[in-house]
Amino acid sequence: MRAARFHSYGAPDVLVIEDASEPHAREGSIRIKVHATSVNPIDVILRAGHLAQFLPMALPVIPGRDAVGVVDEVGPGVTDTHVGDVVFGLGGVSDTTAEFAVLTAWAAVPERWSTAQAAAAGLASVTAGVALDALGDLNGKTLLIEGASGAVGSAAAAFALAAGATVIGTGRESNHPYLQSLGVRPTTYGPGLAERVAVLAPGGVGAALHSAPSDSLSDLLDIVGDTSQVVTVIDGQGAARLGVRKVDARNDSALLRHASALGRDGLYTPRVDHELSLDDIIEAHTLAENGTGKVVITQP
Repeated sequence: MRAARFHSYGAPDVLVIEDASEPHAREGSIRIKVHATSVNPIDVILRAGHLAQFLPMALPVIPGRDAVGVVDEVGPGVTDTHVGDVVFGLGGVSDTTAEFAVLTAWAAVPERWSTAQAAAAGLASVTAGVALDALGDLNGKTLLIEGASGAVGSAAAAFALAAGATVIGTGRESNHPYLQSLGVRPTTYGPGLAERVAVLAPGGVGAALHSAPSDSLSDLLDIVGDTSQVVTVIDGQGAARLGVRKVDARNDSALLRHASALGRDGLYTPRVDHELSLDDIIEAHTLAENGTGKVVITQP
């Protein structure tokens, strides 16, 4: 099968398109003919070798954590999914940017979503779901999301709004119309955040999610005033120092089905900023590494 791979750690130009052995569905998993994958921050971190000491991988490595496609193999023990179903979901730590991928968590693609949107939903939606689960019942609360216009932040905003929360989200001013279209009350990053949020939420903020690569975790804690109600998906060191929680994504079909249901009802539309082909894998990783928005890699 055709696949993107890297044989050594480094910059995006270590990526090549070449033939690789096909994976096959195992117990409790499915295989899909991949139509698209997304590039997530973890893909960039792994390819660059930043986690090589803690998470060694046998080179060469196929990048990619999530994908969308048509089921063509169903493993033993899988009873609710069939060959021909169109699904999105999560593979292993790094293995989906290829012609075929094995998924261990998945859900049906809503008709409202494009292929690219479904590709962008996997890791972003489970990360957002895990984070909000850690915060508990948000109905009637005001949630502050640092980085609300990003893939994880916008997913979290959609989920929180559907759960009955009021959402305030930080983002660049150019993204404020987008945030308003989601139903989020926008504000900007940086110094003076507490004062700006106080104007938007005079009754106070009940919870906060840190989903942007900023050093604002302590500011969020000051605003909320409760370590149990602040969660980060970015800053593990800051979380340990401040006593708040750092959460990580997990392969959870229930979270993906929740995202799918919200998508079906028009309450969640995954964000996509760039669509490129598999042959443009170097450019795709370069864009993702530079933080220019959510990148999706489509295949024929």
